[in-house]
Amino acid sequence: NVSVAAAFGLSYADLDDAQQRLFRRLGLHPGPDIDAYAAAALDGTTLDAARRGLEALYDQHLITGTAHGRYRFHDLIREHARTLAATDDPAARDAAATRLLDYYLHTARAASGHFPSWTNAEGPAPGRPPGSAPPVSTLGQAADWLEAERANLHAAAGYAAATARPRYAVLIAAAMDGFLYARGYWDQGLVLHQAALDAARRAGDRPGQAYALLLLSPMQGMTEDAPAAIASATRALRLYRGLGDRAGQAAALAWIGSLHMTTDDYSAAAAELGQALELFDSLGHRRGQGHALTDLGMVHRYTGDYRAAAACLQQALELHSDTGHRSAQVHALMELGAVQQLTGDYPAAAASLQQALPLSRDLGDSFQQAGILTELAAVQRLTGDYPAATASSQQALSLSGDLRDLRSQAYALNELGLAQQLTGDYPAAAASHQQALKLNHDVGNLLGQAETLNCLGELASRTADGHQARDHHTQALAIARDLGTPPEQARALEGIGHSHLRDGHASEAATCLRQALAIYQRIAAPAARRVQETLRQLRQDNLAPAPER
Repeated sequence: NVSVAAAFGLSYADLDDAQQRLFRRLGLHPGPDIDAYAAAALDGTTLDAARRGLEALYDQHLITGTAHGRYRFHDLIREHARTLAATDDPAARDAAATRLLDYYLHTARAASGHFPSWTNAEGPAPGRPPGSAPPVSTLGQAADWLEAERANLHAAAGYAAATARPRYAVLIAAAMDGFLYARGYWDQGLVLHQAALDAARRAGDRPGQAYALLLLSPMQGMTEDAPAAIASATRALRLYRGLGDRAGQAAALAWIGSLHMTTDDYSAAAAELGQALELFDSLGHRRGQGHALTDLGMVHRYTGDYRAAAACLQQALELHSDTGHRSAQVHALMELGAVQQLTGDYPAAAASLQQALPLSRDLGDSFQQAGILTELAAVQRLTGDYPAATASSQQALSLSGDLRDLRSQAYALNELGLAQQLTGDYPAAAASHQQALKLNHDVGNLLGQAETLNCLGELASRTADGHQARDHHTQALAIARDLGTPPEQARALEGIGHSHLRDGHASEAATCLRQALAIYQRIAAPAARRVQETLRQLRQDNLAPAPER
């Protein structure tokens, strides 16, 4: 529109040379808005000069002001600024864009110290640190800056990828990774790391490709694309082996092990995590050791070795505390609380989980908050505080629903259903467990399916005939045996035993209960005492013979 352009031209003509240059350079900015720090980097001036220049442009109605000292263009004016910028010396334009990328990269890396990515440590950043940078030394400052600049950082990474600067594309995305992961921005992480990977491939940058793949894989895992996640991590491992990068190999192996745990392949997970742990240990990579130990503790938990699980998690917690990795501390505390609950140490479990909860809230980590609340609900249920258990489960369900995290929703629904069973709300409990079963089926979570089937079996034993309860528990038993997960096997056998008791089949009940007892005793689960009491009562009532010695 000629008249609009003429009006812009009049306003532009009223500016002095420095203000005109700032206006043109703002046209190079790829993001939706800008503050004085980014403007100073882009224009190569001081912070005060940038502030004065932005205020002059605002006074001439060439930019609009937003909250907290941020400015943006109207779309038509942005195009006008870009047209004028195209007439500048190409070397000067390129230098301005590089200064802006340096600003975003170095500041994001400083802020990301509060949200460290769990992967291998990055090398030095390219370019120069900015002359002026906002304060990001506290967790709150870092979180606020990363949130405010999230769209600009994404745009800067995309600009770097589009202008053949693959190292900036990979490292800006990497600096955002821990924050995006903690805040549940997994879809954004997918887009960023895929774009970085594409840029590194075009440039033939093999270290960049490996690192982008290693960061892409967890985002694929969090969005329930396990095959793609395993493929990405395996390609990263292959590249790191070719490069002779042992820290990269360890990080890739650790993540592959974590993915195999998520897909219920516990023997593969234990082997890969063990290899990763050896490599991290040989490198003195304490953060990596902590992560591998946490995941190894989870494998031991699922396979019923609670003593080994607790030992791994205590060691991981010490490492994470030493390295100041708060997000990883939260994870280790949550898993330790779960193991303490499973071994019947409810006060210790509550203490671990109550320590983890405020840390996760400070980080804004809704994903881990949901997990902690679900584990806390189990402790509250087992200690008879059903209103608190219900409230914790509902909070967990709300958080995981906001994240669209189906796996976490299923666990929260099961825990809610168990509390509903105990308060006699059987229709609500049935709805919770059936919804959990569908979600676990949708995401292919076999262990989750076994747990839910056991929940449904326990509900059926309260409300229906023994045959229906037996059917649920038998399905759970088959899955748990295939997976090699003794806790759910024992729970299923106990449920089958009780269903036989309900139907008057004392001999069959005693056989199943003895099998359950043997597993519970082997894994040191507190349920052993309950089953022993049931068997003792059967013998006392002469309904079942004493076990053979």
